[in-house]
Amino acid sequence: MPKPTKGPRLGGSPAHERLMLANLAQDLFKHGSITTTVTKAKRVQPLAEKLITKARKGDLHSRRLAAKTIRDRDVLYTLFDVIAPSIDEERKGGYTRIVALGNRRGDNAPMAKISLVTEKVEKKAVVSHAEKTAEAAAPAAKSAESAESAASAESAESAPSAESAEDTEKK
Repeated sequence: MPKPTKGPRLGGSPAHERLMLANLAQDLFKHGSITTTVTKAKRVQPLAEKLITKARKGDLHSRRLAAKTIRDRDVLYTLFDVIAPSIDEERKGGYTRIVALGNRRGDNAPMAKISLVTEKVEKKAVVSHAEKTAEAAAPAAKSAESAESAASAESAESAPSAESAEDTEKK
């Protein structure tokens, strides 16, 4: 069980904070992106990522665990049957993005937009170049390893015969 945050919370009690974060996550899944304060966006991001991870797993147990937090059945359906399949299989996390928007006009609170990331994962040019180089070097490395093993096998075979010749000479 996660330990509650020490110090001031978003709403007051830990129960109220959990409800606020659950509502923010529910709205995020319902609308795809929401505009809120930076603090709330940073606090809802781990919760949303964990729920998306459960949705990607997709089994009944994961659905029931997510239903503890997301109480709206329509949003739960959207999360498991629309959002989770639309996320790229290569993505290993980072399902949400927070973008700072500036300060709110009334109370000057810093605002941010948190949104779901459904784009395909693109590897950077350096990583793809390194993978191509590794693939090209792999056959050469295998042939070098096989040549080394063949050489060591030949030396192992010749070594006992040399020892046996020395033994016969001593006798």
